[in-house]
Amino acid sequence: MTPLPDMRLLDTTSVTVLRPVENGTDEYGNPVTNIERENVTGVLPEPGGTTSMTETDREHGVTVDMVFHWPKGYGKPLKGCTVEHDGRAYRVIGDPQTYAGTNTPGPFDMTVNTARGEG
Repeated sequence: MTPLPDMRLLDTTSVTVLRPVENGTDEYGNPVTNIERENVTGVLPEPGGTTSMTETDREHGVTVDMVFHWPKGYGKPLKGCTVEHDGRAYRVIGDPQTYAGTNTPGPFDMTVNTARGEG
């Protein structure tokens, strides 16, 4: 019997999440923040379009440079994080939330909008 061809329609990739984690305070009482790095596989990247430039619901005219479709079951918050992909850093916009399980039959359950972090 001949094996079935690979029916995967979407090629996913790995990204690195940089998560700021408060680790106490310094001698002046200011919070000390460390950056934790986490590799996440099965992410689908999508270049952002120019349509977000005219949307009125974007705070201070923030444009979406890249959208990442996150794999089901990740379960960690991404608010305040940065996503590294293809040698570039993207700042997560807002506080992405997962879709209701009954509404997501495929492998992804969260859309993460990001803006390019320059400098």
